[in-house]
Amino acid sequence: MKLSLLLTCLLISSLATGQSNREPLFSSFDGTNIHYDIIGSGKPVVLLHGFISNSESWKRASVRQDLADAGFKVVTLDLRGNGLSDKPHSAEAYRDNAELKDVMALMKHLGLSSYDVVGYSRGAILTAKLLTMDKQVRRAVMGGISVDFSDPNWIRRKNFHEALTKPGSHPELQSAIDYAKRSGADTVVLARLQEFQPVTTKTELARINVPVLVVNGDQDKDNGDPQTLVDAVPGSRLIIVPGDHGGAMRTPEFAKAVVDFLKAGK
Repeated sequence: MKLSLLLTCLLISSLATGQSNREPLFSSFDGTNIHYDIIGSGKPVVLLHGFISNSESWKRASVRQDLADAGFKVVTLDLRGNGLSDKPHSAEAYRDNAELKDVMALMKHLGLSSYDVVGYSRGAILTAKLLTMDKQVRRAVMGGISVDFSDPNWIRRKNFHEALTKPGSHPELQSAIDYAKRSGADTVVLARLQEFQPVTTKTELARINVPVLVVNGDQDKDNGDPQTLVDAVPGSRLIIVPGDHGGAMRTPEFAKAVVDFLKAGK
């Protein structure tokens, strides 16, 4: 009896711990639970992570803490389908810019208005779309990306979707797929994220009227030439920092570029 009671207590404790590890959670517009964290106080800024990733990528980069130290309230979240957020599989859960609706709903839930956004890689693609949807965004940083995402038929997006839905179709992407599986990412979700990835056209980019900084690693060619994005967004500028696609966002130079740019708008 004592052993049975002990095992029951351990099970309840482990379940409670697992749930607490997911906190805080926010129930978004369609009931999907979104995990988020906040550090610092002051002007709000939200950080949007990339593909086959989650908010832990920002916690491994100095920019998050540097922003908090510079007087910003820094919000990180696991975009739906990633990390500790819910991972629905249906197409309906990802179509019509659902991820951006999550961001906007979360900021409203937290009572944060007139905020800045920093997006890296796929997070930068989301940032571009967010700039067309939410007039509360004051400044934005887009890292590790070119203007290629403005094409609905962007070959990189299509190839990733095919690689995830048709095994063996793109051997050149197999290492990325293998990494996703090793890291515990949900490959059904990843395919949905590529299938319904937001598209911001060049016409829409040309209408952006808030300050934008584009940052790219000097060895990063993964997503094309970042100068093409600068050329598409009026008044934006480009800063090159050391590193390849995976490493540039973790450099002190990246952090400094972001902090300096956002501080200029405080």
